Amino acid sequence: MKQLNQEEAKRICDRVLGFSKADECRVVIDGSRRGNIRYAQNSVTTAGLNENTQLTISVAFGKRQGTATINEFDDKLLERAVRRAEDVARLAPENPEFMPAIGKQAFKQSATYNAATAAIDPDYRAEVASHSIVAGRKNKLQTAGYFVDTTGFQTIANSNGLFGHQEFTSLDFTCTARTEDGRGSGWVTRSASDARKFDPREASAVAIEKALRSVDAKALEPGRYTVILEPAATSELIGRMFGAFDARQADEGRSFLSKKGGGNRLGEKLFDEQINIWADPWHPDVPVRPWDNTMMPRERTDVVKNGRIVSLDYSRFWAQKQNAKATARHGNMIMSGGSKSLEELIASTKKGVVVTRTWYIRQVDPQSLLLTGLTRDGTFYVENGKIKHPIKNFRFNESPVSMLNNVDELGKPQIIGGDEVAYEMLIPPMKIRDFNFTSLSDAV
Repeated sequence: MKQLNQEEAKRICDRVLGFSKADECRVVIDGSRRGNIRYAQNSVTTAGLNENTQLTISVAFGKRQGTATINEFDDKLLERAVRRAEDVARLAPENPEFMPAIGKQAFKQSATYNAATAAIDPDYRAEVASHSIVAGRKNKLQTAGYFVDTTGFQTIANSNGLFGHQEFTSLDFTCTARTEDGRGSGWVTRSASDARKFDPREASAVAIEKALRSVDAKALEPGRYTVILEPAATSELIGRMFGAFDARQADEGRSFLSKKGGGNRLGEKLFDEQINIWADPWHPDVPVRPWDNTMMPRERTDVVKNGRIVSLDYSRFWAQKQNAKATARHGNMIMSGGSKSLEELIASTKKGVVVTRTWYIRQVDPQSLLLTGLTRDGTFYVENGKIKHPIKNFRFNESPVSMLNNVDELGKPQIIGGDEVAYEMLIPPMKIRDFNFTSLSDAV
């Protein structure tokens, strides 16, 4: 089905709401057109275009809820879906944490749509793959990658008069380059809402350079080292911390923000003073829709200021229980940094380790946010401001809470996004001292 504009989407929502006989009704329409191309061993393997539009109806009789979904929008089928949701609600047990639909909101649009990204076609995708493949063959490397572009919309409405419609675009790219003998590997990721800010040649060149430089890696004794973490490496660790800023988890003793004896650590200084983190749905580099999955309006919100916890996420149910203000779930997380590039951070390092990427990460302890995982696709030893040689990968045991207390320097923030992250992120490369590498890994 084609992408719906605001007028078309509202007309469908009004019809659904008109059919409902429940105490309340909520409607969400999600539509997307996703194009992709995938390549491996220097050859394109798959390419395609997928279009989908789905409408979700949620109704309630008192605290009994029912939901139905449909992707056909004529009146007879829409009414049938509403009746189905109502039948489910009548049979459902009461939800003790049910919250009624919120009232009408004045949503401020965010700049999530870009015409250049929406115009991406098969030729563009083929060129992205071609840049990696041609450069890989030239350097006697094997390249593999995935490029996906999305153009979509979301429409929300409820029986209290709420309505919102937001269009969006995005693109995400990952590329791995490996030597033919498998001894060297490099990797890169790029995300953007504006295709004009994406350079496939530059991205592929990063992966290729890392692959060439990572051959003949030497073993370095495990231990605590100063590390320069690239934003992609940092995002895998810090991203898990962002999801823990939930007031209920903290109040119930289930997170690193829980206070001994009960309550949470809101207002406490837990990180280095350089650490400032906030959410802003209207940020020009990482815009997100101005509401969350509960239809709550998002706001610009400081989360950490000068190392101090200044806000937590309160669902409507938990806010009512704790006599606090309810807040929408954030769609992005932005961390302040400096002006230095990754290369400049390396140049100011006497001895240290550069980490391109972290992966296979698992949580060891939710109370301290202790994580374990591996480095991969380009790990290098730095001495006197220069990369001296590649090193074998490590397993690490580290907490992002400890990391953000051991910050030497922050670089220029970079966009990290895509389907695999919970938030769109703008985060800097970081120079961290005393990072704990516990053992070696033979994987490249």
